[in-house]
Amino acid sequence: MADTPFAPVILGDEPGSFPHSVLAERHPAIIRQVRDAFPYGPGQHRALDELLKSCAEGAVEPLPADAPDGDRWQEWGLADCAGHSWYDVPWLWSESYFYRRLLEAVGWFGPGAWQGIDPFRPFKRAELDAPETDAELAALDALPGLPEQERARALLHGSLWGNRADLGFRLSAEGAEAQDPVPALVADDSADLWSLLPPDGGATVVLVADNAGRELVPDLLLIAHLLAEGRAARAVLHVKPYPYYVSDATTADVVDALHRLRAAPGAAGEYARVLWSATADGRLAVRAHPFSCAPLPYERMPDDLRAEFAAATLTVFKGDLNYRRLVGDRRWPPTTPFQEPTAYFPGPVAALRTLKSEVITGLSAATEAALVAAEGHRWRTGGTHALIQVALK
Repeated sequence: MADTPFAPVILGDEPGSFPHSVLAERHPAIIRQVRDAFPYGPGQHRALDELLKSCAEGAVEPLPADAPDGDRWQEWGLADCAGHSWYDVPWLWSESYFYRRLLEAVGWFGPGAWQGIDPFRPFKRAELDAPETDAELAALDALPGLPEQERARALLHGSLWGNRADLGFRLSAEGAEAQDPVPALVADDSADLWSLLPPDGGATVVLVADNAGRELVPDLLLIAHLLAEGRAARAVLHVKPYPYYVSDATTADVVDALHRLRAAPGAAGEYARVLWSATADGRLAVRAHPFSCAPLPYERMPDDLRAEFAAATLTVFKGDLNYRRLVGDRRWPPTTPFQEPTAYFPGPVAALRTLKSEVITGLSAATEAALVAAEGHRWRTGGTHALIQVALK
């Protein structure tokens, strides 16, 4: 990600900035949360303490020589970043590498008894099992009597605003959900999105998921609707190959969410049956590509992933991190058209995102001015605004 005069790559080296606060405050909080959530032994405790110290005052260290993904991380820039302060390398890279080192510290990659044990699972399960989830699933019973277009719109917005449940964000932003839960969209290209997915159109939809729990459930509901109503003949759900950014969905989280839906009465259970049947006959596939955890923008995606996106009628990127990777983690002028930083993408692409970081494109000058006048800089990171953006090809 070479710098450009108009859109430099975001670093975490500016005290008081949002990226700096993530590195200095959120990451140590996550280490403490994980440490307290499991009965880890002395080895994991030492490794977590070392990671905490490294984040606070140390430099990026290489992976162990026997790391199963060592070669891949070399390709992803570890050789260039090792030895530098966490604050002086691209923020997207340092954030992603932090989670890779956290998994190393708790024994995810093994060998040993803790191999493959998700350190974030207690937080994800608590989110999925919360009473609020019951209320949200019960509300689905009002949908069957609505016209299809109204149901589609409701489920699209459910998927969009479900991202407020981002657990990593909440660890260092207590009380964020107490704010207005449905502020106005700062950009809304939903008409373009639906134009690509007419009923009985036979589309292939790829949805690149973000968070598990109460966000993944509405993502699955949206997919079920698209399949049941013929707006998609096939759907592919991309998840992370290993735990990432606290909340990010893995295949195990998809299974948990499907079981949660299957156990629910009413319309929620009907949606679960649609999804279960679709996985069995191949109309719904789950994919966990290694690049999903890369510390790089999607502009640098490998050829096999590019080919998959090119074959889709529409690819939908969910959430804040995926947005940063889609457009590039840069200080874009907010009025930069969304189509410009996504011009490399091999097919039609949409973003559904609540705003929790500083990266933003595609705003009108009037919208940007109104946001700044009302909220100063907080509108970019507070999680109280959202967008639906589409780039047609």
